[in-house]
Amino acid sequence: MSQRPPIEPRSPRAALEPQQVPPPKRSDSARNPFVIAGNAIITILLVLMLGAGGLYIYGKQMLAAKGPLTADKVVNIPPRAGMTDIGDILLREGVIKADRWTFIGGVLALNARTSLKSGEFLFQKNASLSDVIGTIVDGKVVQHAFTIPEGLTSEQIVQRLQDNDIFAGSLREVPREGTLLPDTYKFPRGTQREQVIQRMQQAQKRLLAEVWEHRNPDLPLRSPEQLVTLASIVEKETGRADERSRVASVFVNRLRQKIKLQSDPTIIYGLVGGKGTLGRPIKRSEIQQPTPYNTYVIEGLPPGPIANPGRASLEATANPARTRDLYFVADGTGGHTFTENYNEHQKAVAKLRSIERQQNDAAAPDDVPPPVAVPSSAPSEPAAAQPQPPAAPARRAAPKAAPKSSHGKQSLAPKAGDAWAGVTSAAAQTRKPASHARPATASAHAAADTASATR
Repeated sequence: MSQRPPIEPRSPRAALEPQQVPPPKRSDSARNPFVIAGNAIITILLVLMLGAGGLYIYGKQMLAAKGPLTADKVVNIPPRAGMTDIGDILLREGVIKADRWTFIGGVLALNARTSLKSGEFLFQKNASLSDVIGTIVDGKVVQHAFTIPEGLTSEQIVQRLQDNDIFAGSLREVPREGTLLPDTYKFPRGTQREQVIQRMQQAQKRLLAEVWEHRNPDLPLRSPEQLVTLASIVEKETGRADERSRVASVFVNRLRQKIKLQSDPTIIYGLVGGKGTLGRPIKRSEIQQPTPYNTYVIEGLPPGPIANPGRASLEATANPARTRDLYFVADGTGGHTFTENYNEHQKAVAKLRSIERQQNDAAAPDDVPPPVAVPSSAPSEPAAAQPQPPAAPARRAAPKAAPKSSHGKQSLAPKAGDAWAGVTSAAAQTRKPASHARPATASAHAAADTASATR
Protein backbone atom coordinates (compact mmCIF):
# COMPACT_ATOMS: atom_id res chain seq x y z
CA MET A 1 0.00 0.00 0.00
CA SER A 2 1.47 3.30 -1.08
CA GLN A 3 1.88 6.01 1.42
CA ARG A 4 0.39 9.43 0.86
CA PRO A 5 2.58 12.42 1.35
CA PRO A 6 2.04 14.06 4.62
CA ILE A 7 -0.49 16.82 4.70
CA GLU A 8 1.21 20.00 5.37
CA PRO A 9 -0.68 22.46 7.45
CA ARG A 10 -1.98 25.35 5.27
CA SER A 11 -3.52 28.60 6.15
CA PRO A 12 -7.28 28.73 6.23
CA ARG A 13 -7.30 30.75 3.02
CA ALA A 14 -4.98 28.34 1.24
CA ALA A 15 -7.08 25.48 2.41
CA LEU A 16 -10.12 27.00 0.79
CA GLU A 17 -8.44 27.37 -2.67
CA PRO A 18 -8.70 24.38 -5.07
CA GLN A 19 -5.68 22.27 -5.45
CA GLN A 20 -4.03 22.56 -8.93
CA VAL A 21 -3.98 19.36 -10.86
CA PRO A 22 -0.97 18.88 -13.17
CA PRO A 23 -1.82 18.64 -16.96
CA PRO A 24 -2.05 15.19 -18.42
CA LYS A 25 0.83 13.98 -20.39
CA ARG A 26 0.31 13.93 -24.30
CA SER A 27 0.60 10.56 -25.79
CA ASP A 28 3.45 9.81 -28.09
CA SER A 29 1.02 9.24 -31.03
CA ALA A 30 -0.42 12.76 -30.76
CA ARG A 31 3.03 14.19 -31.20
CA ASN A 32 3.52 12.20 -34.44
CA PRO A 33 4.33 14.60 -37.34
CA PHE A 34 2.08 12.65 -39.72
CA VAL A 35 -0.88 13.22 -37.46
CA ILE A 36 -0.08 16.92 -37.28
CA ALA A 37 0.22 17.15 -41.09
CA GLY A 38 -3.03 15.25 -41.56
CA ASN A 39 -4.87 17.58 -39.24
CA ALA A 40 -3.52 20.58 -41.15
CA ILE A 41 -4.55 19.09 -44.48
CA ILE A 42 -8.06 18.37 -43.28
CA THR A 43 -8.37 21.91 -41.98
CA ILE A 44 -7.18 23.37 -45.29
CA LEU A 45 -9.54 21.15 -47.24
CA LEU A 46 -12.47 22.23 -45.12
CA VAL A 47 -11.58 25.87 -45.69
CA LEU A 48 -11.21 25.29 -49.44
CA MET A 49 -14.51 23.46 -49.66
CA LEU A 50 -16.29 26.25 -47.86
CA GLY A 51 -14.60 28.80 -50.12
CA ALA A 52 -15.40 26.80 -53.27
CA GLY A 53 -19.01 26.46 -52.21
CA GLY A 54 -19.29 30.18 -51.66
CA LEU A 55 -17.54 30.90 -54.96
CA TYR A 56 -19.83 28.44 -56.77
CA ILE A 57 -22.93 30.11 -55.43
CA TYR A 58 -21.55 33.55 -56.29
CA GLY A 59 -20.46 32.44 -59.77
CA LYS A 60 -23.81 30.83 -60.46
CA GLN A 61 -25.56 34.03 -59.54
CA MET A 62 -23.20 36.04 -61.75
CA LEU A 63 -23.73 33.70 -64.73
CA ALA A 64 -27.50 33.77 -64.40
CA ALA A 65 -27.92 37.47 -63.56
CA LYS A 66 -29.58 39.67 -66.18
CA GLY A 67 -27.19 41.54 -68.43
CA PRO A 68 -27.09 45.29 -69.06
CA LEU A 69 -28.45 45.24 -72.63
CA THR A 70 -31.65 47.23 -72.96
CA ALA A 71 -32.25 45.96 -76.52
CA ASP A 72 -30.98 43.27 -78.86
CA LYS A 73 -27.53 44.07 -80.20
CA VAL A 74 -25.23 42.69 -82.88
CA VAL A 75 -21.53 42.53 -81.97
CA ASN A 76 -18.70 41.42 -84.24
CA ILE A 77 -16.08 39.13 -82.73
CA PRO A 78 -13.03 39.22 -85.02
CA PRO A 79 -11.15 36.04 -85.95
CA ARG A 80 -8.36 34.85 -83.64
CA ALA A 81 -9.66 36.94 -80.72
CA GLY A 82 -8.71 35.47 -77.32
CA MET A 83 -10.74 35.37 -74.11
CA THR A 84 -9.32 38.68 -72.92
CA ASP A 85 -10.01 40.39 -76.25
CA ILE A 86 -13.56 39.04 -76.37
CA GLY A 87 -14.18 40.16 -72.80
CA ASP A 88 -12.96 43.68 -73.63
CA ILE A 89 -15.19 43.84 -76.74
CA LEU A 90 -18.27 42.68 -74.85
CA LEU A 91 -17.61 45.12 -72.02
CA ARG A 92 -17.08 47.99 -74.46
CA GLU A 93 -20.28 47.15 -76.34
CA GLY A 94 -22.26 46.99 -73.10
CA VAL A 95 -23.11 43.30 -73.44
CA ILE A 96 -21.66 42.45 -70.01
CA LYS A 97 -21.45 44.67 -66.95
CA ALA A 98 -18.56 43.01 -65.10
CA ASP A 99 -14.89 43.23 -66.02
CA ARG A 100 -12.98 40.93 -68.34
CA TRP A 101 -11.94 38.64 -65.51
CA THR A 102 -15.51 37.80 -64.69
CA PHE A 103 -16.03 36.85 -68.34
CA ILE A 104 -12.86 34.74 -68.32
CA GLY A 105 -13.98 33.08 -65.10
CA GLY A 106 -17.35 32.32 -66.66
CA VAL A 107 -15.69 30.82 -69.75
CA LEU A 108 -13.46 28.62 -67.59
CA ALA A 109 -16.36 27.63 -65.36
CA LEU A 110 -18.36 26.52 -68.40
CA ASN A 111 -15.32 24.79 -69.91
CA ALA A 112 -15.74 26.81 -73.10
CA ARG A 113 -12.24 28.17 -73.61
CA THR A 114 -11.55 26.16 -76.77
CA SER A 115 -15.09 26.52 -78.14
CA LEU A 116 -15.27 30.29 -78.56
CA LYS A 117 -15.98 31.30 -82.16
CA SER A 118 -15.69 34.47 -84.24
CA GLY A 119 -18.33 36.25 -86.29
CA GLU A 120 -21.31 38.53 -85.88
CA PHE A 121 -23.51 37.52 -82.97
CA LEU A 122 -26.93 38.75 -81.94
CA PHE A 123 -27.19 39.10 -78.16
CA GLN A 124 -30.70 39.29 -76.78
CA LYS A 125 -31.97 41.99 -74.45
CA ASN A 126 -30.83 41.38 -70.82
CA ALA A 127 -28.77 38.39 -71.96
CA SER A 128 -27.01 36.83 -68.96
CA LEU A 129 -23.31 36.04 -68.96
CA SER A 130 -24.17 32.38 -69.45
CA ASP A 131 -26.37 33.25 -72.46
CA VAL A 132 -23.63 35.45 -73.93
CA ILE A 133 -21.01 32.70 -73.66
CA GLY A 134 -23.48 30.13 -75.01
CA THR A 135 -24.23 32.29 -78.05
CA ILE A 136 -20.54 32.59 -78.89
CA VAL A 137 -19.89 28.89 -78.32
CA ASP A 138 -22.87 27.80 -80.45
CA GLY A 139 -21.57 29.91 -83.34
CA LYS A 140 -25.03 31.08 -84.36
CA VAL A 141 -23.80 34.07 -86.33
CA VAL A 142 -26.08 36.71 -87.84
CA GLN A 143 -27.35 35.84 -91.33
CA HIS A 144 -27.57 38.78 -93.76
CA ALA A 145 -30.24 38.66 -96.47
CA PHE A 146 -28.92 39.22 -100.01
CA THR A 147 -31.60 39.64 -102.67
CA ILE A 148 -31.04 39.25 -106.40
CA PRO A 149 -34.05 40.51 -108.42
CA GLU A 150 -35.19 38.55 -111.45
CA GLY A 151 -33.95 39.73 -114.82
CA LEU A 152 -30.50 41.00 -113.87
CA THR A 153 -27.56 40.00 -116.04
CA SER A 154 -24.63 38.11 -114.55
CA GLU A 155 -22.49 41.22 -114.85
CA GLN A 156 -25.03 43.23 -112.87
CA ILE A 157 -25.20 40.53 -110.19
CA VAL A 158 -21.42 40.48 -109.88
CA GLN A 159 -21.44 44.26 -109.48
CA ARG A 160 -23.94 43.96 -106.64
CA LEU A 161 -21.72 41.40 -104.98
CA GLN A 162 -18.69 43.66 -105.30
CA ASP A 163 -20.58 46.62 -103.84
CA ASN A 164 -21.87 44.70 -100.80
CA ASP A 165 -19.44 44.96 -97.88
CA ILE A 166 -20.73 41.88 -96.02
CA PHE A 167 -18.82 39.69 -98.49
CA ALA A 168 -15.08 39.11 -98.76
CA GLY A 169 -12.70 38.06 -101.50
CA SER A 170 -12.84 38.72 -105.21
CA LEU A 171 -14.31 36.96 -108.23
CA ARG A 172 -12.11 35.47 -110.90
CA GLU A 173 -14.64 35.89 -113.70
CA VAL A 174 -18.23 36.78 -114.51
CA PRO A 175 -20.41 33.64 -114.57
CA ARG A 176 -22.11 32.63 -117.80
CA GLU A 177 -25.39 34.40 -118.49
CA GLY A 178 -28.42 32.56 -117.19
CA THR A 179 -26.54 30.30 -114.74
CA LEU A 180 -27.49 32.22 -111.58
CA LEU A 181 -30.85 31.90 -109.83
CA PRO A 182 -32.36 35.20 -108.66
CA ASP A 183 -33.65 34.78 -105.12
CA THR A 184 -33.12 35.95 -101.55
CA TYR A 185 -30.18 34.22 -99.88
CA LYS A 186 -28.76 34.52 -96.37
CA PHE A 187 -25.04 34.63 -95.62
CA PRO A 188 -22.91 35.45 -92.56
CA ARG A 189 -20.60 38.43 -92.77
CA GLY A 190 -17.28 37.57 -94.34
CA THR A 191 -18.61 34.94 -96.77
CA GLN A 192 -16.40 34.65 -99.83
CA ARG A 193 -17.95 36.01 -103.01
CA GLU A 194 -16.97 32.85 -104.88
CA GLN A 195 -19.06 30.85 -102.40
CA VAL A 196 -22.06 33.11 -103.07
CA ILE A 197 -21.77 32.55 -106.82
CA GLN A 198 -21.41 28.79 -106.33
CA ARG A 199 -24.52 28.66 -104.18
CA MET A 200 -26.55 30.61 -106.76
CA GLN A 201 -25.32 28.32 -109.54
CA GLN A 202 -26.19 25.19 -107.60
CA ALA A 203 -29.67 26.53 -106.86
CA GLN A 204 -30.20 27.30 -110.56
CA LYS A 205 -29.09 23.81 -111.62
CA ARG A 206 -31.48 22.13 -109.18
CA LEU A 207 -34.41 24.33 -110.22
CA LEU A 208 -33.72 24.00 -113.96
CA ALA A 209 -33.58 20.20 -113.71
CA GLU A 210 -36.91 20.18 -111.87
CA VAL A 211 -38.63 22.56 -114.30
CA TRP A 212 -37.28 20.80 -117.38
CA GLU A 213 -38.52 17.45 -116.09
CA HIS A 214 -42.06 18.82 -115.73
CA ARG A 215 -42.15 20.81 -118.97
CA ASN A 216 -44.87 20.58 -121.60
CA PRO A 217 -43.78 17.77 -123.95
CA ASP A 218 -44.93 19.79 -126.97
CA LEU A 219 -42.55 22.63 -126.20
CA PRO A 220 -40.47 23.56 -129.29
CA LEU A 221 -37.26 23.65 -127.24
CA ARG A 222 -34.55 21.05 -127.48
CA SER A 223 -32.58 21.57 -124.27
CA PRO A 224 -32.72 23.12 -120.80
CA GLU A 225 -30.35 25.81 -122.07
CA GLN A 226 -32.91 26.88 -124.71
CA LEU A 227 -35.54 27.00 -121.98
CA VAL A 228 -33.39 29.41 -120.00
CA THR A 229 -32.83 31.54 -123.09
CA LEU A 230 -36.54 31.89 -123.85
CA ALA A 231 -37.37 32.38 -120.15
CA SER A 232 -34.88 35.25 -119.99
CA ILE A 233 -36.76 36.99 -122.83
CA VAL A 234 -40.08 36.43 -121.07
CA GLU A 235 -38.53 37.79 -117.88
CA LYS A 236 -37.53 41.00 -119.60
CA GLU A 237 -40.82 41.42 -121.44
CA THR A 238 -43.20 41.46 -118.48
CA GLY A 239 -43.14 41.84 -114.74
CA ARG A 240 -46.74 40.79 -114.16
CA ALA A 241 -47.17 37.33 -112.69
CA ASP A 242 -50.57 36.82 -114.29
CA GLU A 243 -49.20 37.48 -117.80
CA ARG A 244 -45.97 35.48 -117.88
CA SER A 245 -47.45 32.25 -119.20
CA ARG A 246 -49.39 34.10 -121.90
CA VAL A 247 -46.37 36.13 -122.97
CA ALA A 248 -44.47 32.85 -123.13
CA SER A 249 -47.23 31.40 -125.32
CA VAL A 250 -46.79 34.25 -127.83
CA PHE A 251 -43.11 33.43 -128.25
CA VAL A 252 -43.73 29.68 -128.33
CA ASN A 253 -46.38 30.14 -131.04
CA ARG A 254 -43.97 32.28 -133.05
CA LEU A 255 -41.25 29.64 -132.72
CA ARG A 256 -43.65 26.96 -133.95
CA GLN A 257 -44.66 29.09 -136.95
CA LYS A 258 -41.04 30.15 -137.57
CA ILE A 259 -41.87 33.82 -137.07
CA LYS A 260 -39.11 36.04 -135.76
CA LEU A 261 -39.47 36.73 -132.05
CA GLN A 262 -38.65 40.44 -132.43
CA SER A 263 -38.17 41.19 -128.76
CA ASP A 264 -36.74 44.61 -127.96
CA PRO A 265 -34.69 43.45 -124.91
CA THR A 266 -32.65 41.31 -127.31
CA ILE A 267 -31.72 44.48 -129.22
CA ILE A 268 -30.43 46.00 -125.98
CA TYR A 269 -28.42 42.92 -125.07
CA GLY A 270 -26.92 42.71 -128.51
CA LEU A 271 -25.72 46.31 -128.16
CA VAL A 272 -24.44 46.43 -124.58
CA GLY A 273 -24.21 42.80 -123.48
CA GLY A 274 -24.12 42.17 -119.76
CA LYS A 275 -24.39 45.83 -118.83
CA GLY A 276 -28.12 45.27 -119.19
CA THR A 277 -29.23 48.84 -119.85
CA LEU A 278 -28.64 51.03 -122.85
CA GLY A 279 -28.84 54.29 -120.92
CA ARG A 280 -30.81 55.92 -123.70
CA PRO A 281 -33.69 55.16 -126.08
CA ILE A 282 -33.20 52.59 -128.84
CA LYS A 283 -32.48 54.29 -132.12
CA ARG A 284 -34.50 53.25 -135.12
CA SER A 285 -31.29 52.51 -136.97
CA GLU A 286 -30.37 49.98 -134.24
CA ILE A 287 -33.54 47.93 -134.67
CA GLN A 288 -32.23 46.24 -137.81
CA GLN A 289 -28.59 46.43 -136.76
CA PRO A 290 -27.24 42.87 -137.03
CA THR A 291 -26.06 41.32 -133.76
CA PRO A 292 -26.13 37.67 -132.69
CA TYR A 293 -28.90 38.50 -130.19
CA ASN A 294 -31.12 40.83 -132.20
CA THR A 295 -34.29 38.79 -132.76
CA TYR A 296 -35.50 41.36 -135.28
CA VAL A 297 -32.68 40.08 -137.50
CA ILE A 298 -31.99 36.48 -136.52
CA GLU A 299 -34.36 33.54 -136.82
CA GLY A 300 -35.48 31.71 -133.71
CA LEU A 301 -33.75 32.03 -130.35
CA PRO A 302 -30.59 34.05 -129.70
CA PRO A 303 -27.40 32.08 -128.95
CA GLY A 304 -27.90 32.37 -125.20
CA PRO A 305 -29.87 34.01 -122.38
CA ILE A 306 -30.06 37.78 -122.14
CA ALA A 307 -30.53 37.76 -118.34
CA ASN A 308 -30.98 35.45 -115.37
CA PRO A 309 -34.66 34.44 -115.22
CA GLY A 310 -36.39 33.60 -111.96
CA ARG A 311 -38.44 30.59 -111.00
CA ALA A 312 -41.76 32.09 -112.18
CA SER A 313 -40.50 32.84 -115.69
CA LEU A 314 -38.85 29.43 -116.03
CA GLU A 315 -42.05 27.66 -115.01
CA ALA A 316 -44.20 29.86 -117.25
CA THR A 317 -41.94 29.17 -120.22
CA ALA A 318 -41.85 25.43 -119.55
CA ASN A 319 -45.66 25.33 -119.40
CA PRO A 320 -47.01 28.29 -121.39
CA ALA A 321 -50.69 29.04 -121.74
CA ARG A 322 -52.45 27.28 -124.61
CA THR A 323 -53.33 30.14 -126.93
CA ARG A 324 -53.08 31.16 -130.57
CA ASP A 325 -51.75 34.60 -129.68
CA LEU A 326 -49.05 36.06 -131.88
CA TYR A 327 -49.13 39.66 -130.66
CA PHE A 328 -49.40 41.59 -127.42
CA VAL A 329 -49.54 45.31 -126.88
CA ALA A 330 -49.89 47.65 -123.91
CA ASP A 331 -53.46 48.25 -122.84
CA GLY A 332 -52.76 51.64 -121.25
CA THR A 333 -53.31 50.41 -117.68
CA GLY A 334 -50.07 48.56 -117.09
CA GLY A 335 -51.18 45.30 -118.66
CA HIS A 336 -51.29 43.90 -122.17
CA THR A 337 -53.82 43.09 -124.84
CA PHE A 338 -53.11 39.76 -126.54
CA THR A 339 -54.35 39.08 -130.07
CA GLU A 340 -54.23 36.21 -132.54
CA ASN A 341 -54.14 38.10 -135.83
CA TYR A 342 -52.88 41.32 -137.28
CA ASN A 343 -56.26 43.05 -137.64
CA GLU A 344 -57.11 42.55 -133.97
CA HIS A 345 -53.64 43.73 -133.08
CA GLN A 346 -54.19 46.93 -135.03
CA LYS A 347 -57.44 47.54 -133.16
CA ALA A 348 -55.58 47.17 -129.88
CA VAL A 349 -52.96 49.60 -131.17
CA ALA A 350 -55.66 52.12 -132.09
CA LYS A 351 -57.19 51.80 -128.65
CA LEU A 352 -53.84 52.47 -127.02
CA ARG A 353 -53.32 55.50 -129.26
CA SER A 354 -56.67 56.87 -128.16
CA ILE A 355 -55.68 56.48 -124.52
CA GLU A 356 -52.38 58.18 -125.19
CA ARG A 357 -54.07 61.11 -126.91
CA GLN A 358 -56.40 61.57 -123.96
CA GLN A 359 -53.47 61.53 -121.56
CA ASN A 360 -51.49 63.95 -123.69
CA ASP A 361 -54.46 66.32 -123.93
CA ALA A 362 -54.82 66.27 -120.16
CA ALA A 363 -51.11 66.77 -119.55
CA ALA A 364 -49.56 70.12 -118.75
CA PRO A 365 -47.85 71.93 -121.64
CA ASP A 366 -44.42 71.25 -120.18
CA ASP A 367 -45.14 67.54 -120.08
CA VAL A 368 -45.93 67.25 -123.79
CA PRO A 369 -42.85 66.71 -125.98
CA PRO A 370 -42.61 68.80 -129.15
CA PRO A 371 -43.78 66.94 -132.28
CA VAL A 372 -41.18 65.85 -134.80
CA ALA A 373 -42.11 65.23 -138.42
CA VAL A 374 -41.61 61.69 -139.69
CA PRO A 375 -39.24 61.63 -142.68
CA SER A 376 -41.03 60.81 -145.88
CA SER A 377 -38.39 58.21 -146.62
CA ALA A 378 -39.45 56.09 -143.66
CA PRO A 379 -40.35 52.58 -144.81
CA SER A 380 -43.97 51.54 -144.96
CA GLU A 381 -45.90 48.54 -146.11
CA PRO A 382 -49.52 48.26 -147.21
CA ALA A 383 -51.75 45.96 -145.30
CA ALA A 384 -52.40 43.82 -148.34
CA ALA A 385 -48.74 42.99 -148.67
CA GLN A 386 -48.86 40.75 -145.62
CA PRO A 387 -52.23 39.73 -144.23
CA GLN A 388 -50.68 38.14 -141.10
CA PRO A 389 -47.27 39.82 -140.78
CA PRO A 390 -44.79 39.17 -138.02
CA ALA A 391 -43.89 41.94 -135.64
CA ALA A 392 -41.77 44.74 -137.00
CA PRO A 393 -39.59 47.43 -135.45
CA ALA A 394 -42.18 50.02 -134.51
CA ARG A 395 -42.32 52.42 -131.59
CA ARG A 396 -44.77 54.62 -129.78
CA ALA A 397 -44.56 56.55 -126.57
CA ALA A 398 -45.59 54.47 -123.56
CA PRO A 399 -48.56 55.73 -121.56
CA LYS A 400 -47.65 57.64 -118.46
CA ALA A 401 -49.57 55.18 -116.35
CA ALA A 402 -46.77 52.68 -116.91
CA PRO A 403 -43.40 54.41 -117.17
CA LYS A 404 -41.49 51.18 -116.48
CA SER A 405 -42.68 48.92 -119.24
CA SER A 406 -41.91 45.92 -121.36
CA HIS A 407 -42.15 45.32 -125.06
CA GLY A 408 -44.67 43.23 -126.85
CA LYS A 409 -44.99 42.07 -130.40
CA GLN A 410 -45.28 44.79 -133.00
CA SER A 411 -46.21 44.94 -136.66
CA LEU A 412 -45.21 46.98 -139.65
CA ALA A 413 -47.72 49.74 -140.30
CA PRO A 414 -50.15 49.07 -143.12
CA LYS A 415 -51.48 52.62 -143.21
CA ALA A 416 -50.19 55.02 -145.82
CA GLY A 417 -48.40 57.99 -144.32
CA ASP A 418 -47.87 56.21 -141.02
CA ALA A 419 -44.52 54.56 -141.37
CA TRP A 420 -44.32 52.91 -137.91
CA ALA A 421 -47.78 52.13 -136.66
CA GLY A 422 -46.99 49.13 -134.47
CA VAL A 423 -47.05 49.56 -130.71
CA THR A 424 -45.10 47.72 -128.07
CA SER A 425 -46.36 46.75 -124.68
CA ALA A 426 -45.99 48.77 -121.50
CA ALA A 427 -46.64 46.51 -118.56
CA ALA A 428 -46.18 47.98 -115.11
CA GLN A 429 -43.41 46.29 -113.19
CA THR A 430 -44.80 44.45 -110.18
CA ARG A 431 -41.84 42.36 -109.09
CA LYS A 432 -39.17 43.39 -106.64
CA PRO A 433 -37.10 46.26 -107.99
CA ALA A 434 -34.21 45.49 -110.28
CA SER A 435 -31.47 47.63 -111.71
CA HIS A 436 -32.92 47.45 -115.22
CA ALA A 437 -36.10 49.23 -116.31
CA ARG A 438 -38.68 47.75 -118.59
CA PRO A 439 -38.48 49.30 -122.08
CA ALA A 440 -41.24 51.76 -122.82
CA THR A 441 -42.48 52.35 -126.35
CA ALA A 442 -41.47 55.42 -128.31
CA SER A 443 -43.58 57.86 -130.24
CA ALA A 444 -44.72 57.06 -133.74
CA HIS A 445 -43.83 60.63 -134.61
CA ALA A 446 -40.20 60.41 -133.42
CA ALA A 447 -37.29 61.08 -135.76
CA ALA A 448 -35.90 58.14 -137.72
CA ASP A 449 -32.58 57.92 -135.84
CA THR A 450 -33.94 58.60 -132.37
CA ALA A 451 -37.42 57.13 -132.26
CA SER A 452 -37.21 54.40 -129.62
CA ALA A 453 -38.40 52.92 -126.37
CA THR A 454 -37.14 54.62 -123.26
CA ARG A 455 -35.44 52.32 -120.80
